[in-house]
Amino acid sequence: MAQRNTPHIVVVVPCYNEEEVLRETAKRLGDVLDRLRAAGEIAPPSSVLFVNDGSRDATWDIVSELHASAPATFTGISFAANRGHQNAVMAGLMEARGRCDATISIDADLQDDVEVIADMVRAYRDGAEIVYGVRNSRATDTFFKRSTARGFYTLMRMMGVNTVYDHADYRLLGSEALDALSEYTEANLFLRGLVPMLGYQTAVIKYDRSERFAGESKYPLKKMLLFAIDGITSYSDMPIRLVGGAGAALTALGGIWGLIALALALFGRGPRATTTVMIVMLLMTGLVLCALGIVGAYVGKTYIQAKRRPRYRVAKKLLPPAEGEAPVTTREVAHS
Repeated sequence: MAQRNTPHIVVVVPCYNEEEVLRETAKRLGDVLDRLRAAGEIAPPSSVLFVNDGSRDATWDIVSELHASAPATFTGISFAANRGHQNAVMAGLMEARGRCDATISIDADLQDDVEVIADMVRAYRDGAEIVYGVRNSRATDTFFKRSTARGFYTLMRMMGVNTVYDHADYRLLGSEALDALSEYTEANLFLRGLVPMLGYQTAVIKYDRSERFAGESKYPLKKMLLFAIDGITSYSDMPIRLVGGAGAALTALGGIWGLIALALALFGRGPRATTTVMIVMLLMTGLVLCALGIVGAYVGKTYIQAKRRPRYRVAKKLLPPAEGEAPVTTREVAHS
């Protein structure tokens, strides 16, 4: 397969309260793009697109300063309210779609190695439409985070969700993959499960992950758990099927217990009736409540999807107009 032409790249950076790290992030990304431009690896218009996810600090002010200092390199959009990391990534990808040959999404915290961008671009030019950035190890994570992450990926595979092990949201998507991704309209985004569904030729680039440069993690335990639940219930019906299997198993167990109790009663050695009733009630009540919780999660997602509310609302843009497009204003734009 012939090597692709020099691509126009847009690096998408979701940001939420990242004022402590954003200038350093911009510097490192800008340096990488400058080197790749000089080497003829990427096209001169290649740029960085910051997506401000309703930050409550000076994140958008810093993005505005960066844009003013280098408008061709640093661009940005800002949500009217916080809508979450996955929506921020999706917004950046869809904003860049049609303006470039490929996008690279990367978090603002500098834990992902920005130097790997060069390897991703080379894999894209060699024919890969999707390039995953995958960690070599989790040595920089705490024992708790390392253990829960491994459990998360194992559980996702058990539930039948196709994910790339130790891959977060550091990836390159070509224009064809972006067009395919734009056709998915679910309200509950889980890009780690959605992107592998697209197909296309893929490549994997390994790298060592660093500790956060500054600031605090935006994924505490509560958010991690909600993220895992979203991932499972958005892409697998296995939990509902497991509940059905558990119900069948308990029904069979109850029948066997009933036969044993009847046989013992015939010989005058049956258990007390109250004990049997209590055991059965506890088992069945627990099963029913678990089943209701799981079914409720799916019904809730269906309810949210049926309302078709926009995923996010872009309040401000700092972008050069695309070819044939009118100059960008700051009026709010909803995206579903």
